[in-house]
Amino acid sequence: MPPVLDMIRLVLWLFLSINNSSCFPNYVSDDTDQPIDPLLDYDRLDDAFDRVRNDTLHCEPCEPDLCPLALGCRAGVLMDACGCCKECGNLEGQPCDPGERSVYYGRCGSGLSCRVDHRGPGPGGERDRAEEGDEPQCVCTEQEPVCGSEGITYLNICQFREANFSNPQLKLSEREPCKTVPVIKVAPENQVKGAGSSLVFLCEVFAFPMAQVDWTRDGHQVLLPGDDPHISVQSRGGPQRFELSSWLQIEGAEHKDSGTYRCVARNNLGSVSASATLGVLSQEELSAYLTASVSEMKEMLDYSQPRGEDLDYY
Repeated sequence: MPPVLDMIRLVLWLFLSINNSSCFPNYVSDDTDQPIDPLLDYDRLDDAFDRVRNDTLHCEPCEPDLCPLALGCRAGVLMDACGCCKECGNLEGQPCDPGERSVYYGRCGSGLSCRVDHRGPGPGGERDRAEEGDEPQCVCTEQEPVCGSEGITYLNICQFREANFSNPQLKLSEREPCKTVPVIKVAPENQVKGAGSSLVFLCEVFAFPMAQVDWTRDGHQVLLPGDDPHISVQSRGGPQRFELSSWLQIEGAEHKDSGTYRCVARNNLGSVSASATLGVLSQEELSAYLTASVSEMKEMLDYSQPRGEDLDYY
């Protein structure tokens, strides 16, 4: 029965092969003599990566017909490390490889340079120095805002090019922000405070030309703060370019301070406003208000919980 003998031989061969093989170890002790699979030798892979970083990259003969297509490149195309195939350039804000060679992250696209971006949290959107461990990223070489034909202001020409890639009909209108009536980016919020407490209303406005921001109180014709010593107004530029932040501060609030306060922003193209209501309560009124608010919140949470008939038992 030759077929039976062949089957027995096959089973024995498989059994011996399994017993004599390893199951792709990802770690081998330093004191073992067992050879490491080259594909799993991470030290060798690190050495290869170091050789690339040290400009010892070995390039095969270029065959352009075998190159993958570089599609959807919003920051333009550039040649790969071997100068053979086209690849997408990295976008603004993406990590990048400094220098002329694409090693790990890739190189920046058109109009972008690879450097540590010093912009970030801080006065005027700047920070004094790069934080330790910051990686280089693609930064637009031109940081002046531009205006698109659809009336949208882009922070720089690189962001405009990205938008233009998705909308080929988009044109560059002006190399400055789009002229617009003020836009309130952050409006003041309603507040309820106890008598004697301090509070702040915030209003952030974007406009070009720059806007002037004033505060008024409904029913009163005088601009705040007026001659009231416990009300003050402060304004400064930011947090972004062509924006203005303004604060209305009330110290030692009294019941007579209750009312509707309005932030009014205007430039030579028009004006816009946003309002918020302030309620100043006595300690007893504030305690009752907070108790009612907690009860209302609890009812909302209880109502949002699934009821017995709504539970899914599967």
